[in-house]
Amino acid sequence: MQVRIVDGCISCNVCESICPEVFTVHDVCEADNTNVLGHEPACREAAKACPVSVILIEE
Repeated sequence: MQVRIVDGCISCNVCESICPEVFTVHDVCEADNTNVLGHEPACREAAKACPVSVILIEE
């Protein structure tokens, strides 16, 4: 699985609060794909919770 962030992040920190092992929010969200393994359910949850739908999960 790969996590990709598209333009439009509003820096709400929802993703980071759900899965800080993968998501970091500074000015915008960034995903660390080296840490996805073992955190797939939390990544999917973060993608669903994103209010602007900028987190894309690529299986």
